[in-house]
Amino acid sequence: MKAAVAEKWTGTHEDKQDMEKLQLSQVVRRNFGRIAMFGFASTLICTWEIVLGALSLSLPNGGTAGLFWNYIIVVVGFGMVYASIAELGSVIPTSGGQYYWVSVLAPRRYHKYLSYVTGWLCTTAWQTGISSSAFLAGTIIQGLFVLNIPGYQFKAYHGTLLVIGITFFAIIFNTILAKKLPLIEGLLVFLHILGVVIVIPLWVLAPLRDAHSVFVDFTNNGGWSTNGLSMMIGMLPVALSLLGLDCSVHMAEETKDSSRTLPVSLMLGFVVNALLGFFVLVTVIFTLGDIETILATPTGYPFLQIFYNTTRSLTGTNIMAAVIIINLTASSIAVLATASRQLWAFARNKGLPFSFMLAPAILPHQLPLNALFVSLVITILLSLINIGSSAALNAIYSLNAGSLLTSYMITIGCMLFRRLQGHKLPPSRWSLGRWGLPINVGAMCYLLPVYVFSFFPGVVNPTPVTMNWGIVMYGGVVIFSTLYYIFRGRFHYQPPKEQVRGEFLIEVELE
Repeated sequence: MKAAVAEKWTGTHEDKQDMEKLQLSQVVRRNFGRIAMFGFASTLICTWEIVLGALSLSLPNGGTAGLFWNYIIVVVGFGMVYASIAELGSVIPTSGGQYYWVSVLAPRRYHKYLSYVTGWLCTTAWQTGISSSAFLAGTIIQGLFVLNIPGYQFKAYHGTLLVIGITFFAIIFNTILAKKLPLIEGLLVFLHILGVVIVIPLWVLAPLRDAHSVFVDFTNNGGWSTNGLSMMIGMLPVALSLLGLDCSVHMAEETKDSSRTLPVSLMLGFVVNALLGFFVLVTVIFTLGDIETILATPTGYPFLQIFYNTTRSLTGTNIMAAVIIINLTASSIAVLATASRQLWAFARNKGLPFSFMLAPAILPHQLPLNALFVSLVITILLSLINIGSSAALNAIYSLNAGSLLTSYMITIGCMLFRRLQGHKLPPSRWSLGRWGLPINVGAMCYLLPVYVFSFFPGVVNPTPVTMNWGIVMYGGVVIFSTLYYIFRGRFHYQPPKEQVRGEFLIEVELE
């Protein structure tokens, strides 16, 4: 199809072939290379930063032993998940990602509805993800206020204002500085990688715990019947540190040589972040001191208390925390870009209300500006929830994880079903080959229990405040999208299976 951008922005010959077989027009610039995409993926998931930020959630259920072994399980599990996604990204490199793949791979009688629900869940996940990353950065800043300003009180509306400020900052990089975004992401990844040096003082100054207590002693503050169940409850905060690498997929149509660059940058980002996260996690579990003391910190973040207890310096703690805040703000920039592209792509297939407003790429910027500004508005509205109820905001985080995990399961499930039926994926430039089937099976075995436990509360007998209301919001999204599909969506939604080029569809059709 005819491109709407200058020839130099249309990518390689392979990119043009991919767009032709998918019957898509090149309306955005392909200006992300391998380093930029590696930087984009790595800075978005911020593994080692989130390992630190989630200590207040992961330590009560599992302790240091649970945190360590959960991390090993999460790395192995997500390794299989992202290998599966990387292969699909090479076969069908499109910003639509999961909903697009489901439509093409699922049996014809089910593909339209499965694709539609997957699109809604993936869109929900990435829209809620913007406020999640910005809220983490904003409340860490509040934690520093508590540490540095005697008498400062942790006000909910302060966190909301910080979230809004960080999101406006991210909008600037995604609009005014959009042409420089690949360069910026390529530079920010170095801060993300080199930033781990901030934990080296912990090895030098903090007393080290013995290996037995670190790797064997479990904590069960939630009152669960067994340590194993408590450990499973504590797995979600650990999984969040590696969740979201499908972000690379949603930038596919802005990536040069996408069918090769996308899977390589995705898997490289996964490996580098997994190693960085492991280094920081091992450092913390050996140097954190008394668990109950750091969990009771008035800052709200145990890692801030660990930094201060170790350095005995406000300046040192502030500098160490500033690196984390900068990296999390960089993550918000990438999350906003991903969320807007997912919204734009799904609207292009008329999967959302007011799709006609969200689908265009606005000239002269060649950016999905309407989708970007709608994402900004949604984030501001979600951040206001924090003023009324922190429990509701926590439910949104659970909704974020559950929705994205579901999109992975449906996608890999269709891929697995296809392979079990004896059908092969079309040839691609990055393939799992004969390992595809066992890797897909392993990915599903990992995703199912993590998905189930993502909706559990942190304690056995939760109050209305400690209850995880994410399952209610998740159910609401599924029910609303289903009803919308029945009464309107099925008449307007244009599933990708009905748009891709005939000969390609024959290759991937599941009879």
